[in-house]
Amino acid sequence: QVQLAESGGGPVEVGGSLNISCVHSTLTDSTKSLAWFRRVPGKEREAVACIYLSSGNTYYEDAMEGRFTISTDNAKNTLYLQMRNLKPEDTAMYYCAAAIRGCGRVWAGYVEDWGHGTQVTVSA
Repeated sequence: QVQLAESGGGPVEVGGSLNISCVHSTLTDSTKSLAWFRRVPGKEREAVACIYLSSGNTYYEDAMEGRFTISTDNAKNTLYLQMRNLKPEDTAMYYCAAAIRGCGRVWAGYVEDWGHGTQVTVSA
């Protein structure tokens, strides 16, 4: 089991930037990828970004590509999501996750461990 804890969420103006982090426990040998998801109350959770640990390759939801950047720092056991040019529709609870599968499967919902979320609110 990988324990994860998000932080850095908060209010931000439209067009602004915000960086959120996810500190996680030491990854197990089986962990292959880390990802960010988001969810708005009443709507289903959606994938935001994913990073493959072995290669560092990253993948993004189309709506976020070019504005969001996912990265990881193994020495600090921290996953990051840099967000810029934020829009009101980006308002959501953001969750980090660890998976034993690659990003393709993560996009399909195959995730083993979750954080509890950090709220990002973009003013209109």
